[in-house]
Amino acid sequence: MSDMTIREAREADIPRLAELLYQVHRVHSDVRPDLFRAGARKYSDAELTELLRRPQTTPVFVAEKEGTVVGYAFCIHKETRDHPSLADVKTLYIDDLCVDAACRGGGIGKALYDFVVAYARENEYYNVTLNVWADNRAAVAFYEKIGMHVQKIGMEEIL
Repeated sequence: MSDMTIREAREADIPRLAELLYQVHRVHSDVRPDLFRAGARKYSDAELTELLRRPQTTPVFVAEKEGTVVGYAFCIHKETRDHPSLADVKTLYIDDLCVDAACRGGGIGKALYDFVVAYARENEYYNVTLNVWADNRAAVAFYEKIGMHVQKIGMEEIL
């Protein structure tokens, strides 16, 4: 991966982030069309601009090869403090991680994840967490392969 750079996202990256957000959303709408509208994306350009202006609370990282963004990791700072029944914990939550469909399988996702973990360690987070849809089997397999473990399980009954 020597020809790849991972860095903080910039506003100039928004058009490419938007393209990748459509790719991720398509995976979700394909596996759960009852919950996700086809052809949409998670964040508008205005929302992306706002996220990128708050790197302390919503750090966003991109993987870039030959001047093109080929993946991203959207993160959210979460902290529990002074709660009567929960320990004080500072968590870096990966809200979204994507590698361009044309580039998958080349180690970009693992490199992005490793970068996020290093960032979390450097900033004294207790853990890194994320949610993954159970029907997105490729993503579940990827996260297990890179060493993540189930923390909790969400259940549903469709009525």
